[in-house]
Amino acid sequence: MPKPPEKSLRARALDALSRREHSRMELMRKLAPHTDNPDDLATLLDDLQTRGWLSDARFAEQVVNARQSRYGSRKLAFELREKGVDEDLINAALVNLHDTELERARAVWERKFGQPPASAQEKAKQVRFLQSRGFRWDVIRKILGNIE
Repeated sequence: MPKPPEKSLRARALDALSRREHSRMELMRKLAPHTDNPDDLATLLDDLQTRGWLSDARFAEQVVNARQSRYGSRKLAFELREKGVDEDLINAALVNLHDTELERARAVWERKFGQPPASAQEKAKQVRFLQSRGFRWDVIRKILGNIE
């Protein structure tokens, strides 16, 4: 049986973008193994950005909207930095989250624990959990301070 023809770099990029948003760096990492010429890849990514099919700003907004109910702004910012999103775009995507951070953290805490810590050990466990979710220390202190 004959081997099917190899997909072009453009076809691979469009396949990936049709499934979900990608950052420029993320898409570059995905496509790099399929090309011998990095200049071709950079040209393709520039073209996709010019056409509006690849957008780090849209990617950042999508990640924040999808994950804001479970994670704090610190974790979301870290994830976006790992994906190569520019700091200005991260700040723009997270600008409205700081106002709701306390409510979101309280909702996450209630889903996981729902009752005040009975001991210092339990309180430490709850603090670690909220920190691992990327909530700021001042927010954690307000939540655990208000329930005791």
